[in-house]
Amino acid sequence: MRYLERFRQTLVNPTWAQIVERDPLIAFSHYLAGRVNVLCSFADEILENLDKGFSGQSVDGGRVERAESLMWFWLLGAYEVVRTMHQAKKCFSERLIQELGGLKKTLATVRMPAAKMEKPGKKAVVTSNRSPTGWDVENRDLLVNDPEESVNISARWVLLEFDRVISSITKSDVLAHHEEAYASRTHP
Repeated sequence: MRYLERFRQTLVNPTWAQIVERDPLIAFSHYLAGRVNVLCSFADEILENLDKGFSGQSVDGGRVERAESLMWFWLLGAYEVVRTMHQAKKCFSERLIQELGGLKKTLATVRMPAAKMEKPGKKAVVTSNRSPTGWDVENRDLLVNDPEESVNISARWVLLEFDRVISSITKSDVLAHHEEAYASRTHP
């Protein structure tokens, strides 16, 4: 994942400006930047398990199952990170807020069947009598949305879309720290 590679670059005695240049989300929240790094590590492990699980002429069900389990956790975490960022509109550039809005919608479409066992946008059940994900052996991928939908959503695509949006963040996209999104709210 590009974001994680950028974060892992080592600097000797970095200045705050160098840290923010390398990982602009730190200027918004150290905690959230750390959660993004965890998500990117999970994404790397998911992709590795998919590549090895669907390699050659056979399928390693254990690796594919591990990829599916991690994908479930990744979806829950990614949705919450993106929701938190999108909610803090005054902390980010308009360009990034629009990107986050699209990503949030995508993640919600995938998260609803997996986490809530409901069809996105409806109070309708997604049956429990199914596999957690579909297997796309030819593309070494998982299909992660409601299995009754006519359009399949690829786990690889969702992971790459998250990485694309997160990797596009520059220091000029981060306008304020997380706490400033709450500054106008009253606390008990």
